[in-house]
Amino acid sequence: MDQISNIQVVPCSSSNYLKPFRVHYSQNGTKKSWDFMRTHDSVSVLIFNTTSHCFILVKQFRPAVYMCEWEKHTPQSPEDKVKEGEEKEESEESHGDPPTAAAGVTYELCAGLVDKPDLSLEEIARQEILEECGYDVPVSKLRKITSYRSGVGVTGSKQTMFYAEVSDDNCVGEGGGKSQEGELIEVVKVPLPESMNFAFDESLPKTMGVLFSFMWFHSNMAPKYKISTNV
Repeated sequence: MDQISNIQVVPCSSSNYLKPFRVHYSQNGTKKSWDFMRTHDSVSVLIFNTTSHCFILVKQFRPAVYMCEWEKHTPQSPEDKVKEGEEKEESEESHGDPPTAAAGVTYELCAGLVDKPDLSLEEIARQEILEECGYDVPVSKLRKITSYRSGVGVTGSKQTMFYAEVSDDNCVGEGGGKSQEGELIEVVKVPLPESMNFAFDESLPKTMGVLFSFMWFHSNMAPKYKISTNV
């Protein structure tokens, strides 16, 4: 996760995960168009370990986040670098030192795509908890928090968020994702008393799901664990 090299920006002619479209429509008599991306819906899970009173997050390298930082170190955008299918490596025309891999590493909730039509959302969430974090959680122990639309300007896909309480007894593996699929995931524990400071620490890149779920926990579960909600 610490070393990123041989960066290449190339045209994306096809993808199993993203499909770009342009829709033309009329709204109140005005003709409009909008570009959007069709993607899978997803699930995410806020995991709380009742043995150690900590949240279980995952940490992984996200190329899209890294490229946003990478662009700050080169005068040309990725689109300018790719012309007529020509591939150019970042090292050829970089200006200044490129960002370290840490620039693309984010803290996230355990999550996964809804791409298994034979499984329920709860069953998909259970699989992701086991694969990414190493905890075996019965489906009956998953509590739905809410669902919402993410990336509404680009994708509009739906994410359903769950809450799961685990204990050390539920830990049956190290997690880390499926290495055969190229996943490289680090399991991170955030102590409950430090969680809100963690959530609002801008030096730690994280998803909105982390902020929202931590706030939800402090609003709904804090009395159960007799904790202060003061940051």
